Amino acid sequence: MTARARGVLGAVALVLLAAGCTSTSASGSTTPAPEAGEVTSSAPAPARTAQGTLLVADFGGDTVTFVDPERGPLDSVKVGTAPYGLVVGKDGRAWVATAEGVAVVDTKTRTNLGRIPYTTKTGPATTGEYRGGGMGIALAPDGEHVYVGVNVPDAKGVLEIIDTETRKVTDTIPVGRRPFDVDVSRDGGEVYATAHDSFDVTAVRTDDLTARRFEVAPYGTEGGLGSWLKPHYAAVRDDGKLLLPFEGEKLAVLDPRTGRVAVEPMTADTHQHGAQLTPDGTLLVVGTGPIGSDDHDASLTIRTADGKERVVPLDGPHEDVAVSRDGRTAYVTGGFTRDGYWDGITVVDLHSGKTHRLPAGHRPLGIAVL
Repeated sequence: MTARARGVLGAVALVLLAAGCTSTSASGSTTPAPEAGEVTSSAPAPARTAQGTLLVADFGGDTVTFVDPERGPLDSVKVGTAPYGLVVGKDGRAWVATAEGVAVVDTKTRTNLGRIPYTTKTGPATTGEYRGGGMGIALAPDGEHVYVGVNVPDAKGVLEIIDTETRKVTDTIPVGRRPFDVDVSRDGGEVYATAHDSFDVTAVRTDDLTARRFEVAPYGTEGGLGSWLKPHYAAVRDDGKLLLPFEGEKLAVLDPRTGRVAVEPMTADTHQHGAQLTPDGTLLVVGTGPIGSDDHDASLTIRTADGKERVVPLDGPHEDVAVSRDGRTAYVTGGFTRDGYWDGITVVDLHSGKTHRLPAGHRPLGIAVL
């Protein structure tokens, strides 16, 4: 497809939470979450969360919400302003990138364990897609470090490294602008920060913290900050290569060992954000919906390891995706970084392509399966 003009996203009806589904554990106040080390809970600890429960970051609020994959919201925990990405360790602790710091949540008891402030100055804690603070976040395979991409408005971003035992920031490394996504190599030897506004991926070695920048711009960089044709999310394949989808038309395959970028065709023809690999190597890519008059509507691309694709239509904008442990079901958040979001999740049967909607938190963005 040729160059695109900016499109106007169609209005999307908000999906309201069913009465009685929301929890009272998170109040409507704006009291900041506690700092690291301080344990608080606004209600008695609930029963332990069952395996398979979904956890979403409520980008439109200050909470994360626990969601039963069949019934909807179970409980919410206050974490800080505009939570974006989240990651969950084997110990059941969730690390949530908010505008104010990284919140730590015990997902077994659904309690807030405190918040780790960023060492990078990002300005006042605000909301919206250009807010400062944490965006992409990842956990080392051994669980000893968390890596969070921190957006600094009107400047380059920073990768902050957190020691999960001490809950302190130990190192900071400059990366590109607006680090939408952060991923870790399978062996834990490198961290990858995908920066939206600088058309690049920064690879950081975890032993000596040396960094290399790779431009990933299959459409070129014309238009700069005003361009829509930028990287958003990545997925790390078993062979160590990064998969970065663009516009439902091109899949950029970055080899961080050589810096080479190969481009493969895609078929959804829509603006794309979230990317996730299933246990068998199938790539799931979220089509957010049109940004140009010739774009197609929102969708989920299901791309097998041999490059064959199925495109499942979705109703309205979506942002990120997680997959069930058995690899049979995808959960796609309706939060969206731009306007047009809705308060729910689309559940997709990856075999049949059948979908249904599930209520969730307020503007759910990042998602994990517990």
